[in-house]
Amino acid sequence: MAGTLNKVMLIGHLGDEIKMHFFEGGNAIGRFPVATNETYTNRQTGERVTTTEWHNVVVRNKLAEICEKYLSKGDKVYVEGRIKTRQWDDQSGNKRYSTEIHAVEMTFLTTKKDLDNSPSKPPVNQTTKPKSDETPQETDDDLPF
Repeated sequence: MAGTLNKVMLIGHLGDEIKMHFFEGGNAIGRFPVATNETYTNRQTGERVTTTEWHNVVVRNKLAEICEKYLSKGDKVYVEGRIKTRQWDDQSGNKRYSTEIHAVEMTFLTTKKDLDNSPSKPPVNQTTKPKSDETPQETDDDLPF
């Protein structure tokens, strides 16, 4: 094989809110941590062990704005992207490194908004009355399904 591949696929939970930074010209960048878990049984003790790995995810422009609007801490996401390592000098002159996942595709698997509308909790529009300036929506009660 002549080529190379730099591809990452993660399914995990957001560990914090998205930190956004906007630039002149309308560009944006968002950063957030994603936690993935691995569970296994220790052969010597028989105890179940769970380890958590944290990944720094970077999203850009429109994807960053969508993530900021719909995602919050604890939401489960699928992230697809590539690994990039940044290098910089800290205040003491030491070289520092940071490995990040630069996302190119994301799927929101569960969000807090989804959980708020779960079957155990009735949808908001069925439990509240319309405000005086709103008109109730018509429904087709004779539908067979």
